[in-house]
Amino acid sequence: MFKFLPRAAGLTLAAALGAGLALGGAALFGDLGTSTTTVREVQNAAPAPDSVAFQSGRALSIHDVYTRDAPGVVQVTTTSVVQTPANPLFGNPFPTQQTQQALGSGFVLDKAGHIVTNYHVVAGAQSVRVSFSNNESMKARVVGKDPSTDIAVLQVKASSQALTPLPLGNSDDVRVGDSVIAIGNPFGLDRTVTAGIVSALQRQITAPNQYAIDHIIQTDAPVNHGNSGGPLINAQAKVIGVNSQLQPGATTSDNLGIAFAIPINTVKAVVAQLIRTGRVAHAFLGINVHGITPEVAKVFRLPVTHGLLVESVQPGSAAAKAGLKPGTTQVTVAGESYQLGGDVIVQADGVRVASVARLRDLIAGKRPGDTLELVVYRGSKKLTIRATLGTQPSTAQG
Repeated sequence: MFKFLPRAAGLTLAAALGAGLALGGAALFGDLGTSTTTVREVQNAAPAPDSVAFQSGRALSIHDVYTRDAPGVVQVTTTSVVQTPANPLFGNPFPTQQTQQALGSGFVLDKAGHIVTNYHVVAGAQSVRVSFSNNESMKARVVGKDPSTDIAVLQVKASSQALTPLPLGNSDDVRVGDSVIAIGNPFGLDRTVTAGIVSALQRQITAPNQYAIDHIIQTDAPVNHGNSGGPLINAQAKVIGVNSQLQPGATTSDNLGIAFAIPINTVKAVVAQLIRTGRVAHAFLGINVHGITPEVAKVFRLPVTHGLLVESVQPGSAAAKAGLKPGTTQVTVAGESYQLGGDVIVQADGVRVASVARLRDLIAGKRPGDTLELVVYRGSKKLTIRATLGTQPSTAQG
């Protein structure tokens, strides 16, 4: 179970954020009232330990990366109004409204004033403000947001000279062990830098609307409440991900050194659509599937040694309209349950699919209305089924 990097609570008002698989496309701010708190930028003068030091040569030092990119990292302040229900036992006979402020991070995308942050940073906000490295604060407009990838785009009216866009890298080139740094505003401490390495790749996390986000970058660079929406940066000072979630410990204050960033290649595609239309229309097939292995295929006497068992089909979905058949009999082997008797998908658009993530990737590359050609086995019979993809529902079904 992952936990979103909550927005840091503003002043004394608390603000915190806290699957079934339905295949679809793509698969936590500075006006804080009348009082002002000034926090100096935090820079560690001591050399980084060898385990997180960047290599020499083409790689930059942590200080160099910070100097280049910190001006492009912003603090995002959201204001929202929440309803407090009546509670006569505690002296609240009537419902009341309460204003909350919360802090998160973001970074400048271009000279047009577009800023990237997390969806969950701005979700439900009545107003959003952005603060820059020169302490200038200005109102921001929400251009668009996508809960399925936890990405949002803001825009500010600022002169191009005042904006420092961060260069974007290629997350497909990221390797386990690569040195990375995170710049953000943990607990409201503006433009704090932390360093670490890429701990793992190809992780999966759950989006705010319960869909899966694939190809996630795992890092041990320390991130905390308020880092949400800030950049994860490589040794060439390029953004390779957007910090989004952390692995929770036994208590909410635990920092286990495991955090997750949305890969920048996913972000690029989403941001382009958000800037163009204000929303992202994800293609959607509408099935729950379970991957099989040669061992499982042998136990169940399946006609193939790889593929995806279709366990359920959502009514009215593209899969239902195309005639895909779900499983009818539940069988448990070594503690894992399988729904047998349905179609087994082995190819999609001519590509072998042996994992759920592979099929999601193929669907993510399409738009609603596109056709997906599936090769399936129904019993021992091999069929080709063409599905016209629909639009992903707002929330994942169970």
